[in-house]
Amino acid sequence: MLLTTLTIIQVFSSLGIVALVLLQRGRGADAGAGFGAGASGSVFGARGATTGLSRLTAVLAAVFMINSLALAWLGTRPNTAKTETLLGEQSSQITPASAPAPVAPLAPVASPAPEPVIPAQ
Repeated sequence: MLLTTLTIIQVFSSLGIVALVLLQRGRGADAGAGFGAGASGSVFGARGATTGLSRLTAVLAAVFMINSLALAWLGTRPNTAKTETLLGEQSSQITPASAPAPVAPLAPVASPAPEPVIPAQ
C-alpha cells in the first residue's frame, strides 16, 4: 500500500516538474526580447511568474528527491510480508496435478482346484 502511494506521488511530482519547467522562461529569452520579441514576458509579467514558478519547481524537486530516496529504501529492504500479486496468485492456484501411482496389472487368478470328493464308505 505504501509503495503504491509513493509511486503515485512520484509520477505526479515528476509530471509537475516537467510542466513547470516548460512554463518557465529560459535564460536566453531576455536576449530575444532585445531583438524584437518583447511579448515574451507579457503573459505572467516580467518578474512575478518567474519567482513563483521557480519556487514551486524547487518544492516539487524536493518532494521528488525525498520520494525517490523513500522508494529506493523500500526497494532494498528484505520483504518479510508475503505480497500477493496477480501472477503470484495464479501460480499458487495452478499447481500441476501429481500423477497417480502406476498400478501394476493384476496377475490372473487361477480358480482354486476343486475339492476332491471322497466317497462315503
